[in-house]
Amino acid sequence: MKKLFLMGRSEAGKTSLTQAIKGEELHYKKTQYTNTEDDMIDSPGEYAESKRFSAGLACFSFEADVVGIVQAADEPFNLFSASLRSFIQRPLIGIITKIDSPYANIPMVTQWLENVGCERIFLVNNVTREGIAELLEYLDDDVEQLTMAQAKFKQSIGLNEWDPLPEGIAYPEEIR
Repeated sequence: MKKLFLMGRSEAGKTSLTQAIKGEELHYKKTQYTNTEDDMIDSPGEYAESKRFSAGLACFSFEADVVGIVQAADEPFNLFSASLRSFIQRPLIGIITKIDSPYANIPMVTQWLENVGCERIFLVNNVTREGIAELLEYLDDDVEQLTMAQAKFKQSIGLNEWDPLPEGIAYPEEIR
């Protein structure tokens, strides 16, 4: 299972999402510090809300296989800019929570996440567990294990480590 790092503003549903993914009963728990249990990293919303702490998000992202930007469907504004891709060097997905809110604006939040550079967007409801199975299916895919030489080769042709090799290109014989 891929290790997932969740970031988003306070009350976006990050901790509830971790409880839903684990199959736990939902209960309020304010995240006071970054939790790195199991295959998830849950960060306090204040890290995303403050320039002073945002560098910590970049540091924690290096411990994950994939970074999830969590935005509630009823959020009135977006914290993340397109420049996020410049310091998050992991696959980036969007997770829209609270999709059942009467104030939900899913098309707007989807556009925000696309603008940030999310490769895939999941719609979830932490209470009913809607969308959790699709997210788990994505996370269950194993991460390709690369040698340092293979990672350097991918970089040399302009790819990230998680990008597949283009059709017709293979690793040189000595690093297969």
